[in-house]
Amino acid sequence: MGLFPVKPEKELALKSRMQSLGVLEKDLKESFIRSGGKGGQKVNKTSTCVYLIHSPTGTEVKCQKERSRALNRYHARVTLCKKMELQAKGEMSDEAKRMEKIRKQKSRRSRRSNQNQ
Repeated sequence: MGLFPVKPEKELALKSRMQSLGVLEKDLKESFIRSGGKGGQKVNKTSTCVYLIHSPTGTEVKCQKERSRALNRYHARVTLCKKMELQAKGEMSDEAKRMEKIRKQKSRRSRRSNQNQ
């Protein structure tokens, strides 16, 4: 079994993505803190929220999507890769293209609704 409770394909994809961006596991400072929000007593007692810092760039990520610490560790690394890619590639990154596409769709909807009124 790998480091994270996800399919081996997903874990390999994450490792290769981190390698291509130059993110090394030894450069990451990882700590666990208590999550906030919904979850009640379980959230208040356990430290499942992952706080990652990439030392060379100072990029910080806080992840509390799931109830399990291991899955949050995986999601934090994915989020860190997205942030690093956005910084490195700028407008050419996949995430930036996706956000631009959504922005254009919303503006088209807005224009259509204003024309119908």
